[in-house]
Amino acid sequence: MKITLLAIGKTDNKLFQEIIADYQKRLNFYIPFELACLPDIKKVKNLSVSEQKEKEGELILKQISGSDTLLLLDERGKEYRSVEFAEFVQKKMSSSSKNILFVIGGPYGFSDSVYARANGLVSLSKMTFSHQMVRLIFIEQLYRAMTILKGEPYHHE
Repeated sequence: MKITLLAIGKTDNKLFQEIIADYQKRLNFYIPFELACLPDIKKVKNLSVSEQKEKEGELILKQISGSDTLLLLDERGKEYRSVEFAEFVQKKMSSSSKNILFVIGGPYGFSDSVYARANGLVSLSKMTFSHQMVRLIFIEQLYRAMTILKGEPYHHE
């Protein structure tokens, strides 16, 4: 069992890179975790929004095997409080036979083919964040979920 956060593009900001790396290290104490970054689509100025989403969707779908659980980070997804998210992750870990992939789409979201393959949608907030911030917020929340499940004092409620 492994959890992967799959994202389009890389994080250029060194501060974000350092903090994300710290949480990745912490997370691997609880569960194998990977942040996988797919390359940005080249020459997007020549593409329509739907063409860009389709090309990104093809890249995303190539990373997924049939037994993986695919969860999209999407503004239309279900919002959770931290304890509820921990319970959600626990249920997915218990029912998934292989890997759980959470995916951050490109700037315009996901293609129809990615939505069709998805096993669920999760929203971090009704607000919009930069992709770099989404990575950090998600990884911190996943770390928080693991500490909640282990009954550790990181989360206060």
